[in-house]
Amino acid sequence: MRISWRIAILTVLGMASLVVLAPHANAQDDEVLMPEQSTAKAKGIIEQAIDAFGGQAYLNIHDITYTGRIGEFGHSGDLNGFETFIDYEIPPSKERQENLPKRNIIEVYDGDKGWVLDRGGVSEAAVTDLARYQEDTKVDLYNILRYRIHEPNMIFRYAGFDVVDLKEADWVELVDSENRTIRIAFARSTHLPIRKVVDTRDPNSQLRGEEIEYYSLYHPIEGIETPFQITRERNGMKVYQVFFDTCHYNTNLSTSLFTKESLDQRWAKIGKKSKYKKSAKDDKDAANE
Repeated sequence: MRISWRIAILTVLGMASLVVLAPHANAQDDEVLMPEQSTAKAKGIIEQAIDAFGGQAYLNIHDITYTGRIGEFGHSGDLNGFETFIDYEIPPSKERQENLPKRNIIEVYDGDKGWVLDRGGVSEAAVTDLARYQEDTKVDLYNILRYRIHEPNMIFRYAGFDVVDLKEADWVELVDSENRTIRIAFARSTHLPIRKVVDTRDPNSQLRGEEIEYYSLYHPIEGIETPFQITRERNGMKVYQVFFDTCHYNTNLSTSLFTKESLDQRWAKIGKKSKYKKSAKDDKDAANE
C-alpha cells in the first residue's frame, strides 16, 4: 500500500533519528549461498509474507479507503500537531487524498497525470509532485509484493539475518531494471514486513539518498493484516508519521473519483463559498486601511 501524503500543508521534514540501516549477518545464518539459492530463499520469504498478509484476500484487493491522522514535524523535530485525512486508492496507480473535515485540499493522481484542488481552484499537479508520486508508486510495498515481483528483470537476493526494531528479521533485497535497490526486513515471528529501505535519486538534483519506512501495529481487517502505523524518513529526517483510524477494502470505488472532472465538480460546490469568504476578507481589510 502506498502512503505518499503529498497534501502541501503536511510536507514538513523533522530531525534525524538513530536507526540501524543495514542488515548484519548473524553467526547462525552466516551461510554462503549460491546466486540461485539466494534467489530461491528471497522468493520463499516473500511468499511467506504474502500468506501472512492474508494470501488470496491480500492478492484480491481491488481498492482501499483509509481515514487517519498524519503527524506534522517542525525542523527541530518537534511534533507540531496532527491533520486528519481520507485516502482512496485503486492500485497500482490511482490515488486521491483529501483533508478532513473540509475536503478543500484534494490531490488526485492517475498514472502519469495529476490534479490539485485548493483554495485557488483546480490545477495540474506540479511536475515535481507528479514525479514523486510516480517514484512512490514504484517502491510502494503493496505494489512490490503484488505486481513488481513478477517483472521479468527483477533481481532477488537474500541479504541475511538481523535484529530490526528489536525483532529477529530476514532481509530481502530486490534490484529492478532501472537499478533501483529496495531492501525489506521481514519479522521471523510473523513473516510481515517491519522496515523497507530504498536507495533513491532526487528527480531535481540527481543526488542519491535513502528513504526508510517503518510498519507497525498490524491489525487483521477483513482477513488482511494491515499496518496501522507507518513512519517515513528521508536521508535521516522524519517526513511523516501516520496513524490509521479505519481501513476498508473492496468498497467498489468508482474510477471517476480519480479524474480532473471530479475536482471540477467539487470546486463548483465549494468555490463560491471560498470566493465569498475571500471577498469579505478583502472588504474588511480595505475598511481598516
